[in-house]
Amino acid sequence: VFPYTTRCRYHALSGALRGRVLARPHPRPGDPPPAVMTAAGFLAGGFPDLDVVLSFVSPLAYLTLHRGPTHSLILAPFWALLLAWVFSLVWRRYAWRAFYGVALGGILIHILGDWITSFGTLMLWPVSDHRFALSTTFIIDLWFTGIIVAGLIAAALWRGSRAPALAGLAVLAAYVGMQGYARHEALAIGRAQAPDAVAVTALPRPASPFNWMVIVDAGDRYLHANVRTVEGVPLLARASAWIARLAAPYVTPDRAEWQVAYKFGRDTETRAVAEAAWRSPGLAFFRWFAEAPLAVDVRQGNPSTCVWFQDLRFLTPGRDQWPFRYGACRTGTDPEWRAYEWNDGAPALLERG
Repeated sequence: VFPYTTRCRYHALSGALRGRVLARPHPRPGDPPPAVMTAAGFLAGGFPDLDVVLSFVSPLAYLTLHRGPTHSLILAPFWALLLAWVFSLVWRRYAWRAFYGVALGGILIHILGDWITSFGTLMLWPVSDHRFALSTTFIIDLWFTGIIVAGLIAAALWRGSRAPALAGLAVLAAYVGMQGYARHEALAIGRAQAPDAVAVTALPRPASPFNWMVIVDAGDRYLHANVRTVEGVPLLARASAWIARLAAPYVTPDRAEWQVAYKFGRDTETRAVAEAAWRSPGLAFFRWFAEAPLAVDVRQGNPSTCVWFQDLRFLTPGRDQWPFRYGACRTGTDPEWRAYEWNDGAPALLERG
């Protein structure tokens, strides 16, 4: 059974839409009908997220390999071959060759769907461990999902044509393009706030494609604000009080409240301790992963000193949890920093290696 999460289901739906595009309206002998191609695309679109099982192996395995091997463009042809063979066992009337295109298409559209978010995708694994991220689309985008569903419904109503499914993919691409332009505007807001900034990042946020978190790297600190690049209330917020609460923190640039967050603390002593913990070998994995690392808790005492870090890009108003908190601790008897994960409110020692 596929362990579909909410996001995996939208990947599966996008794979189904891709499968419907590849299906022949009037199949030739040996060609799967549109319904079978759509189902195969659905399964192929969700396949890469099987790597969620890494979370049961260890937190480090999940953080370092999620969106890795099963999301690799290099390995995608081989995964597609495996899926095509499996599909030929499920639908025995058709050879694996009949499914290879839809299997590869489902995997590729999943990879593209993750690339447009801000988490990062190891698209060139195992050749490179670079995390590619366009950061145009929030992890759960209701408009994005709605376009896919509308395309599938239209394809079901006009079964004799690929045009509705093709139109759905075209509208989806145009929507992401619009989000890219909104991100460009959000970046301009950050640069206007601090022209001499080291770097400016704009991250998509929920409820609207015009809601953004802008992070300005000012050297020893971050400036960040929740902004909305257009006037007015988001359309979805007008129909749902829950969505309205999610959208409320995002305001036009002239009303934005810029918060200051020091990367390693304000005073010299705290900063030295936090930087030492951050450079420790045990946190090498988090230095690789985090794009806006922040020391959120520095506790110096006897017998232990601990420093906890989080990635500012995952701070989302209205979210109950701020995920991916890791830290390093040392004691008087053991001066070596050891890496920990903040697990359900308590530190858990991470495996070494």
